[in-house]
Amino acid sequence: VQLQASGGGLVQAGGSLRLSCAASGTLSDISAMAWYRQTPGTARELVARKPDIGTTTYAESVKGRFTISRDNAENTVYLQMNSLKPEDTAVYYCNAEREWSDGANWHKMKYYGQGTQVTVSS
Repeated sequence: VQLQASGGGLVQAGGSLRLSCAASGTLSDISAMAWYRQTPGTARELVARKPDIGTTTYAESVKGRFTISRDNAENTVYLQMNSLKPEDTAVYYCNAEREWSDGANWHKMKYYGQGTQVTVSS
């Protein structure tokens, strides 16, 4: 699975950005797509995750401001970010999860795209 993210940039606090991520390759077993973010010296954190089945989840810090959506026909996942804050500044990474069975065992693998920088100025 290859993931190509776009849409990052510089925005003032209170502004909005929309990130996009197009997936290609072996897509038939994708069970969820998500966005993570990371700042220097910190661990990568989950921002939002949208599974095929089950509940969409958000980090507490972005609830009510960010919305994840998927266009399965276009194999694309989006992250609409509103009311941005300086603490949202980070490199944002698109993620896809694959789950498949070889008949004997289930396998799970995560894929990450290249990051896209989001910078929110105060």
